[in-house]
Amino acid sequence: MIRHIVCFKFKDFAGGKPKAENLKEAKVRMLALKGQIPELTTLDVYFGAPGQAPGNFDYILVSDFETLEQLEAYQRHPAHVAFGQFVKELREPDGRTCIDYEL
Repeated sequence: MIRHIVCFKFKDFAGGKPKAENLKEAKVRMLALKGQIPELTTLDVYFGAPGQAPGNFDYILVSDFETLEQLEAYQRHPAHVAFGQFVKELREPDGRTCIDYEL
């Protein structure tokens, strides 16, 4: 089993909306991928705690895959690619970090 964790630091304002609205929209769009991408075993989205340190990330995605190949298929899936393009406009230029590890 592979756990895939991605963190984003969102801009305070992007796409004509404040960060709080963009975080909620990104969560809705990400959770919708559950029914579209069969390789996803589990998928959860969390937000950073209110009042957290300013340098912390705002959005945390935790997903599990049976194999690394399934993770790679998910990453290539058109719905995931579209989500990536959407969130790229909302996050800080260096506002993404990721780790994949074996459970």
